[in-house]
Amino acid sequence: MRAVIQRVARAQVRVAGEVIGSIGPGLLVLVGVADGDSPADARVLAEKVVGLRIFRDDAGKMNLSVAEAGGSVLVVSQFTLHGDLRRGRRPSFGAAAAPEAAEPLVDLLIEHVGKSVPVASGRFGASMSVELVSDGPVTMVVDVAGGRVT
Repeated sequence: MRAVIQRVARAQVRVAGEVIGSIGPGLLVLVGVADGDSPADARVLAEKVVGLRIFRDDAGKMNLSVAEAGGSVLVVSQFTLHGDLRRGRRPSFGAAAAPEAAEPLVDLLIEHVGKSVPVASGRFGASMSVELVSDGPVTMVVDVAGGRVT
């Protein structure tokens, strides 16, 4: 699983013009599932998202997790994170998991994150419009495979 994690002042996702998920301060997590990813990968990624210390403490240092900062998480599936750009100009998505394999893992990620912090999400497979106000900006990329961060 691959995730782009952005610290946000607020974020929301719309489908067909309707807001289906929104958060105030917290993290926007764009997640792509690769062929071969497992439930263990979803658990490890959730732990990383919830525990990542990228929020400012009273001294102004990035020392707090989203849970410690009282934030929320917005998870949006994005298979294009596994686009291969090594050849030509059109990306190949052969490394991305098939929807029937990916959706349960995205749902599991959302479930695990929701055990620690409020969580909202997009709609798997839908054409979505994602809006965010970046905070920092702070953006991290995390890859998880074989049940560990790689």
